[in-house]
Order: sequence, then C-alpha cells, then structure tokens
Amino acid sequence: MPQVLDVHAVRAWCALALEALGRDREEIDAINVYPVADGDTGTNLYLTVESAVQAVEAVFTGLEPAPPALPDVVHAMAHGALIGARGNSGTILAQLLRGMAQVLAGDADGEADHSESAVGDTLRRALRRAAESAREAVAHPVEGTVLTVAAAAADAADGHSGDCGDVARAAYDGACAALDATPGQLAVLGRAGVVDAGGRGLVAVLGALTEALSGDPVAPPGGRGVHHARVAADQSLDCADGEGPAFEVIYLLEADDQAVARLRTRLDGLGDSLVVVGGDGLWNVHVHVDDAGAAVEAGVEAGRPYRIRITHFAAGDAHTTHPTSGSAPTGERAQRAIVAVVPGEGLAGLYSEAGATVVPERPGEVPGSGELVEAIRRAHAREVVLLPNDAELRHTAAAAAEQARTEGVRVALIPTRSAIQGIAALAVHEKERRFDEDVVAMTSAAGATRYAELAVAERQSWTMAGICQAGDFLGLIDGDVAVIGEEVTRTARTTLDRMLAAGGEMVTLVLGDEVPDEVADRLERHVRETYLAVDTVVYRGGRNSALMLIGVE
Repeated sequence: MPQVLDVHAVRAWCALALEALGRDREEIDAINVYPVADGDTGTNLYLTVESAVQAVEAVFTGLEPAPPALPDVVHAMAHGALIGARGNSGTILAQLLRGMAQVLAGDADGEADHSESAVGDTLRRALRRAAESAREAVAHPVEGTVLTVAAAAADAADGHSGDCGDVARAAYDGACAALDATPGQLAVLGRAGVVDAGGRGLVAVLGALTEALSGDPVAPPGGRGVHHARVAADQSLDCADGEGPAFEVIYLLEADDQAVARLRTRLDGLGDSLVVVGGDGLWNVHVHVDDAGAAVEAGVEAGRPYRIRITHFAAGDAHTTHPTSGSAPTGERAQRAIVAVVPGEGLAGLYSEAGATVVPERPGEVPGSGELVEAIRRAHAREVVLLPNDAELRHTAAAAAEQARTEGVRVALIPTRSAIQGIAALAVHEKERRFDEDVVAMTSAAGATRYAELAVAERQSWTMAGICQAGDFLGLIDGDVAVIGEEVTRTARTTLDRMLAAGGEMVTLVLGDEVPDEVADRLERHVRETYLAVDTVVYRGGRNSALMLIGVE
C-alpha cells in the first residue's frame, strides 16, 4: 500500500522527532562548535520541536473526536516551531518546517490542492522548498552546515521516484552522506573532528519522518558525530574562529515585509549569524551582536518585538580559551552554592537573601544554557544545586549542568518547575549536611509542593477547563488550566480551594505589582476561616513577576 503523509503521519513524525532529539541531545550539544561553541544546539533543536509538538497536539485536542485537516496540522507545526525556536539551529529548523508546510498545505507557488494527505511528488517539492527558504533566511549562508545537509536531502529526494516512504528514505540517506562530508567543507569542524551539529539534528528529524511513514526505525548516522562527541566538548573552546560578538539576541517580531527587509540590512551591519524566518506578519529574529540594545531597538523600529531573549556568551565559553578566564571569581571556592532562575525582582531579592546566586527570568527572556553556566561559575563553589524553576528550562539546565561538570563542578539539578517549588527547596537547604543528603531533602520538599499561577488569557482558546476568552483570568495548577474566571480574587480563591482539597499545611502567595494588597488579605482570611491549621505567607514578586504564584505544601 502506498505510503502517504496524512495528519496522523505528521503527528507521529513530530512525536518521533522530539523523541530522537531528546535521545541525541547531549551528543549534538557536545559537537556544537559552529557558529559558536556554546554547547546548546541539541537542546535548542529539542525545545524548538517541543513547541511544534505542543501546537500540533493542541489542534488535535481542540477538534476531537474529529481529525483536523492536513493544512491545519502542518501550519500548526510550523507556527509552533516559529514561536518556540531557540538559537541559530532552532531558528533555521523552524524555517525548514515552514517551507515544508507551505507545500504540504497547498498554499505555496499558487497551488490550491488542500488534500487530506501528501504523496511522493508533494513531499519532494516540500523538501526542496524547505531547503530553499532556509537558505534565503540566512544572511550569509555557509557550506558545511545544516543548509548543506538540507539541500542534499532535497537533491536526493528529487532523484528518487516512489511514494512518501521512499522519498523520505532517499532524503534521509542523502542527508546522512552530506552530514559525513561537512568536516571537509568547514574548517572549524575539520579541526574538531566532528560533523555539523545543526546538520546532525536535521538528520534526526528526517529519520523520524522516515520512521513515521514506514513504521521502521532508521539506523543512526555514522561519521564522527558519535565517536568524537566528547573530544569536541573538551576541545571546542580552542576551535572557535577567534573572538565573536558577545550576545545572542532572539525575539519574535510583528512587522510587515518591508520593515523586515530594512531590519535585515540594519542587523547585518551590527553583527553576524543573522537569521530572520517567518512571514505573514510574524517573524523570528536571531543575531549575534556586541550591542544587544541596538539589536532590540532595531526590532522596535521595525514593528513590535516580544519574547526577547538575550544570552551573554560569557567568559569561558566560545570567546575565551580557558573555562576560568575573564570575569570568573578568583580565590578559594566555597563548598556549596545554590543557583536559581527567578522571575521578578522581589523574588530575586528573597533568593539572594537566602544565599542563592540568581539568574533573572524576565517576560519573554528565558535564559540560555550559557547564562546558567556563567551563574554557576560566579557561584564559585565545588558543589552547586541548580534550581531552574521552570518546566521549559529543564533541558537548558541539563545542558548547563553537563558543561559545568566538565569544568570540575559537582552539580545536582533539581527539576523545580516553579519559583514556589524553589522556595520550598531553599527552606530546607542546610549546607552543613552531606551534599547527597541536602539534595535529597531539597528535592523532596520541592516535589511535595503543588504550585499554581494566575495569568490573563491573551486570546480565545481551548483549555482543559473549557473555552476562555481574551482577558479572562486563568488558574493554572501544575501547569494546566484548571480555573477560568472574570475576577482575580475569585479566581485565586477557587484555585486555592482546588489545591487544598488534597490537604496542605502551608500556603505561599507571591503577588505581582498589579495585584493590590487587599487581594492577599482576602485570600489569607479565606484560608484562615476555611482550613484549620493552615498557615499563609505572602511575598511580593516585584517587577517582571507573574500576576500571582500560589504554593501549597
């Protein structure tokens, strides 16, 4: 039976790609030496595909039990990748998926075939469009990178007739061959003895496509990526081509095509590794610069930038030759330290008073792995407990912990998903205990703390609690929408009641700047009058904090 790319195959492809990148993430991070040897290409690709998977699943969930149409699924995949793209590699992958989606949905090149499935010829054209659009998005394309691998995959597919399964297999084989040739095309790869990390990630994604269509797992690619990954991790600092810009700047941008054309020209003059992907009024901008403020200002002039992420290529990564050079502290190391990602100035002060080294998380500016590694270095301790305090940071934090371990630091990553859980962990921290015992106690305290967040809905959407409208207050318990309300106090009270229904001894409230004190007073009174022997503690989150965080221990 001929193999076609229908909505179920696209769904399976996304899930298998995420699984493959999760399995290969550390290997890909380890061979990341170009364009910046910051060891996060695998993590960035994983997070980009994770966002695409979430968007695809949302389409299926929103229309169950009826299946969605193929254009809706591939558009969701591309949009999810676009808004979740991380780093240079993730941004390029987002454009590759967008190019494929344009053809698979039937809205490229004037076509209007919105069929329920794609056949071999359509997939060939989709792979070609993906390679072309990705190359167009990069200001200065370089051979020996993911662009070369994508072009080779499209060439191999063009030369092969058959159904979608045959075409995908040909594209995968062509990509593997091109990947193995990248060290001979790019000097920095040849010196490190590794293949291109972004290309290696694309091979994993194409392998997932082949498996989704055929049902059979593909053999992993050969070459130097597997055998010399650890060597690359040890040598990558010496393989960077001199010093480069100090910052990576990424943001989503709402702007028209003409404004984006002017933006490309301006950013090209400010730095390098410029990639601008997207279209239809929404773009993802990535650039490496020395003046991060100027890069953001250019976005403001072009349109409305948001989800701004600025990562400092800190001392000891791509732009130095020794992991302790530059601004790293000198003198005797402390025995143990806590490093925590914290949203809001008020909570940052609270964590600092407790002795933690703080990495600020501002709206739309999720810290990168390089920023976390720099914070671990600033902590200047033999042992470090890392609190990411955000579910989306778990892979970024894992990459940072792995890098710090190569520098001789013993790092324990506690998978806290909220600053509330981090507070609970800090409360039981005792540096006099043995490291393992301290980590176990902190992990147990964090795990025993349920957390919730109050947010405001930006648009009408489906949730686990029903349909919300723009402007509604949402109570998210453990990351899922559980309560929808029209007034902040009532929504918070209902959320609290849901959480306390399972029991609890302590309620922690963290209020954003826009929440008046009387809201906290009402909630404290409600807990005191309704739940015997349950204490309440209130903190101010300060600027850049969530509307409200709630913890129950």
